[in-house]
Amino acid sequence: MQGTSKQIRRAFRYAFPHTIPIFAGFWFLGITYGVYMNVSGFSFVYPMLMSMTIFTGSMEFVTVNMLLSGFHPLQAFVMAILVGARHLFYGISMLDKFRGMGWKKFFLIYGMCDETFSINYSAEIPENVDRGWFMFFVTVLNYSYWVTGATFGGLFGSLIHFNTQGLDFAMTAMFVVIFMEQWMKDKKHTSQFVGLGASVLCLVIFGADSFMVPTMFVILFFLTVLREKREEERA
Repeated sequence: MQGTSKQIRRAFRYAFPHTIPIFAGFWFLGITYGVYMNVSGFSFVYPMLMSMTIFTGSMEFVTVNMLLSGFHPLQAFVMAILVGARHLFYGISMLDKFRGMGWKKFFLIYGMCDETFSINYSAEIPENVDRGWFMFFVTVLNYSYWVTGATFGGLFGSLIHFNTQGLDFAMTAMFVVIFMEQWMKDKKHTSQFVGLGASVLCLVIFGADSFMVPTMFVILFFLTVLREKREEERA
């Protein structure tokens, strides 16, 4: 038992420094999200519970507008699937790494996000550090950063009144940063041009209030076709 406790503490001490940069980003965005929910008319309970259950930052920002608009369950369902579809590929990549993790596997799957996946997949873990506990603590810490940040933002927004004009632009800024990162990583920029073209086309056809879901389907269709062509060329 004592040996197990030492392994757990060692894994925590090794995992924590890896999550410090995530803490800075998650708390800033989490607090922004919590304040945004509050100024949109929601109690701090909403960002707290939504951050605990949805745990997808971009989808949580989108959900604010969904809650304020008409009830469209199918649109919400499709949007959630498409926004979080990349996690399917994360999960496939982590199948071997999660093998033999026991009960920890359930939370490792539930709490996986972009940043946690990046650390757990690429970190070089020393032999004297338990891999399972390391990945577990990375997941728990990152999860707690987002939840506490969103909750604190909801409370902060209700206690202190200030000019929040433009705060909702945080979601737009986040997507712009993600787009720029993908642009810098991708040399051909095919997927980026597909996304921009599909967005403009669907915006013109369906209008600003209804273009998002059709855009997702168009992007999915064209990227699937392009992927099949690339596989045929390689064959």
